[in-house]
Amino acid sequence: MNTIKVTIKDHLSLITLDRGKSNALNREMITELNDILNNISTDPNIGGVIIAGKEPFFSAGLDLIELYNYNEAEAESFWHLFLNFVANITAFKKPLVAAINGHSPAGGCVIALACDYRVMAEGKYIIGLNEVPVGIIVPNSIFNLYAFWIGSANASRSLLEGKLFSPEEALQIGLVDELVNPASIITAAERKVRKYMGMERNTWEQSKLSIRKDLIASTSADQSEALAVMLKQWWAPSTRSILKTIIDNLQKK
Repeated sequence: MNTIKVTIKDHLSLITLDRGKSNALNREMITELNDILNNISTDPNIGGVIIAGKEPFFSAGLDLIELYNYNEAEAESFWHLFLNFVANITAFKKPLVAAINGHSPAGGCVIALACDYRVMAEGKYIIGLNEVPVGIIVPNSIFNLYAFWIGSANASRSLLEGKLFSPEEALQIGLVDELVNPASIITAAERKVRKYMGMERNTWEQSKLSIRKDLIASTSADQSEALAVMLKQWWAPSTRSILKTIIDNLQKK
């Protein structure tokens, strides 16, 4: 695999996002993540998963540079792929813990939200859904994932202003569950996931699926209508202008 690294130790899989400095999510990376999660879900020898990034980024979110240059068919195909990935990771039944060892805005935050527990590194990092200021309409299914952890009122306010939280703010609002020294993040994530793995497997997994029943239904539903609205705005001149400015700034760094 070109964009992720996978190691397995004592029935635990560590998936490390490994695409450039910022781990921006492109078609290849999402496909590889989808494939590995599908493989793990049916492997009886793997009981749990940690997803980690590389300091200073867990993931900067979707690769806007690549997406900006897609034609209409490619853009529609990509967004279908991404929403299918969100549905897949939300319905993943085994213990799944995020080791957020850096910045995690937008799509990076979505991955973390789909996990059962989030350990975040202390430091000057940010996490949250900042799509609205960028000109991207967030589907209701992803809003539901946000609200699942921080409540509808907090999710509404935060989404509409594109709020990005510091680790301390994220802990206070319930967006992350634990803050640790960056050097200890994998250890802390492993401690939590192995606690889950130590429980009776079927009971734990079925309980997770039951708790997430509405979330799974929301992310797995036909989202063609929502996607059409999103794509219409994606191609709007105002959004294209915002994206172009962001991309120009990224390419100067």
